[in-house]
Amino acid sequence: MKTKYLVIVLMVFATIALLFVACTHEKKEGSKDSDTYYTCSMHPQVNESHPGHCPICHMDLIAVKKGQQQMTTEVQLSPSQIQLGNIKTDTLSEGTGNNQQVLTGTLTYDQTTASAVSARVSGRVDKLYYKALGEFVPAGAKLYDLYSEELNDAKEQYRNLLEKERTLGNTMVDYKQLIQAAKNKLELWGLSENQIHDIDQSKQSNILTSFYSKESGYITEINIMQGDYLSEGTTVIRLSNLSSLWVEAQAYTSQLPRIEKGTKAIVNIPDLSDKTINGNITFVNPEIDPTTRINLIRVSIPNGDHKLQPGMAAYVTIQSPSRKGIFLPINAVLRNGKMASVWVQIAPDKFKSKMVTIGEEGNGLIEVLSGVEKGEVIVISGAYLLQSEYVFRNGSDPMAGMNMNMNMGSMK
Repeated sequence: MKTKYLVIVLMVFATIALLFVACTHEKKEGSKDSDTYYTCSMHPQVNESHPGHCPICHMDLIAVKKGQQQMTTEVQLSPSQIQLGNIKTDTLSEGTGNNQQVLTGTLTYDQTTASAVSARVSGRVDKLYYKALGEFVPAGAKLYDLYSEELNDAKEQYRNLLEKERTLGNTMVDYKQLIQAAKNKLELWGLSENQIHDIDQSKQSNILTSFYSKESGYITEINIMQGDYLSEGTTVIRLSNLSSLWVEAQAYTSQLPRIEKGTKAIVNIPDLSDKTINGNITFVNPEIDPTTRINLIRVSIPNGDHKLQPGMAAYVTIQSPSRKGIFLPINAVLRNGKMASVWVQIAPDKFKSKMVTIGEEGNGLIEVLSGVEKGEVIVISGAYLLQSEYVFRNGSDPMAGMNMNMNMGSMK
């Protein structure tokens, strides 16, 4: 009986010893492959230390060597990833770039046709004839009536001098010179030739003096109200003649080399059934916004029928001569504000990031000046997916590594 129990105890200890040896062996085997992890080609966020199935899609996990892509700008994808990511490539070759640039803009007032009506003498506005923005004021229209004691005294002085000249005739006093001086003062204060003539004809002056617009245009600003007191030099209203307008558009710095003052432009107005108008670039802002890297350009267009209105949206097309070079779709080039890069296919399932120097862009294309050569296979669709996959696997941007290499090279 004792022998039987002894045999059982020995068998139990033997079993425990075998399990211990097996676990130790597995740990040793695991330590040998500690640089390998298993992930899913469809769900790279899955990270397992042993083979198995993806808990999300149940596909077989694939082995990936840790650090196999360290210090490199390459990324490897499975065929299913390439298909689902819609990654498309094209062999690089020299072509002819159509340097047509389309900019978005807005119609605004042409400030060269703007005019202002200012008070030349102080007084109180007794009546204001135009009170709303956007009203059209024809040339010669009465704008406001002003009560001014200073102006009334000047009109009375002018009338008295005329009366004395007629009454006294030739005297030692030179009335003609005095009359001319009084007339010049009235003209400087804004009275017309007809208003000055009426002073001479009327027996009694009107205490109110009317002032008229010398220009025609639409009211863009009103600075007074009826009953206000005006000081000399106060701007009463501002007018803008809509016979011509400006189109103000924004252009990126990479688009500026082909944009010069005097360049012809075609303006498209989507609000008017895509009406097209020919114009010229009249202004390119010499200062670039440092935060947005955007510059302002201005195109002058005619508006003889006054159908165009400030505030309308517009598209400005600038056509430059075509030239040969290497051009890629804009989405094929990744930019981070300082550098630009593209993804090059170096094997059916392997891609490499390369830094490039870019030139002008327009019409959906961007010029590549250096960094790649003719014959290389460039990713033209899915570049952002490759970039995201690389960042996910390596924890850094491939352009950051290229920038570090450049800095080390410059130090050498």
